[in-house]
Amino acid sequence: MASSPKQIMREVSGALGDLGTLLPLSLGAIGLAGLAPVPLLLGFAVFYIATGLYYRLPVPVQPMKAVAALLLTTQVTAGSLVASGLLIGVVLLLLGMTGWINRAARLVPGSVLSGLQLGLGLMLAQMSLGLMASSPVLGLVTLAMLVVTLKLLPGWPAALIGFVGSLAIGTVMGAPGIMFPGAESVAFSLPGLPTLAEWQQAISTLVLPQLALTLTNAIVLTALVVEDYFGKQPERVSPARLSVSSGLANLLLVPLGALPMCHGAGGVAAHYRFGARTGLAPVLLGLTLLMVALLPGGVSALAAIPVAGLGALLLVAAVELGLSRRLWAAKPSCWPVIAVTALVCVWVDPFFGLLAGLASETVRAAWVRRRRIV
Repeated sequence: MASSPKQIMREVSGALGDLGTLLPLSLGAIGLAGLAPVPLLLGFAVFYIATGLYYRLPVPVQPMKAVAALLLTTQVTAGSLVASGLLIGVVLLLLGMTGWINRAARLVPGSVLSGLQLGLGLMLAQMSLGLMASSPVLGLVTLAMLVVTLKLLPGWPAALIGFVGSLAIGTVMGAPGIMFPGAESVAFSLPGLPTLAEWQQAISTLVLPQLALTLTNAIVLTALVVEDYFGKQPERVSPARLSVSSGLANLLLVPLGALPMCHGAGGVAAHYRFGARTGLAPVLLGLTLLMVALLPGGVSALAAIPVAGLGALLLVAAVELGLSRRLWAAKPSCWPVIAVTALVCVWVDPFFGLLAGLASETVRAAWVRRRRIV
């Protein structure tokens, strides 16, 4: 854990780095889908604190994006949400405890992983630009503050400066936040037991699309990005352990009102880019969410954070994720594989991006062998 005051400030800054992903989806689930805010935020708080204490590195906690997107755009009931969390939790727990996920991780070539990182970075960038468009001036000013601080003042807490500056300027400008009606009135309601129809909806609508994204981004790529930043030392952050921790969190917390949750490669990049180097950053963010959930008016105050400022934070994290060191070190023969993987990832989803990348890598490897023979 961090010890010096300077490093503690960097951990505080790093803790804020992933808010651009966490807050829009979480508050959208509260405001648009009508989920109770207190158990939802408490779920993230508990998982974040446990993650920081166990991994002792800036490993993130995020809403499962496919589940959250379907929740916001289709008629998904609270019971179906609980069923999806339980089913995903069981699958991840089995994959992690048996070690099958580690074997699967070793089968994915580096060129395909680079393409997945680039594709996910582009997806996050697209989402961030949409958030910044809600108040373009504020978004650009916040982005400028972040870039100047990161480039010219590398020891300063860039995310904290950008976050506070965005909040202050947004208040003066009247920039829109993620607002929702009547959240406090349903603060403590919990979901009921899923019906048979809700179990069926969970399997067909939520579980299969989410597992594809979770296995690639939240587990395999997360372990890979942590290794990129911290070397071979963090053996604790393996695909198997990430799978087990995500499985346990969903099995234990989703039935109590939390959103289905996982880790994420983009979150690692965000926390690291803004200064986090230890598990203190996840613990600090978890404690903050705990206070927001339990203090009167905390949820409403959180929802008033300018959307454009969150978009600027997310855009910096997207660039950090997409333009990885592995991408720059790739051989020219790998570039078509990376491009195909990234484009399919953006146009369809990461699972089909993975399949397209594996097919492209097979063709590339055969072409390279043929050239050597000739």
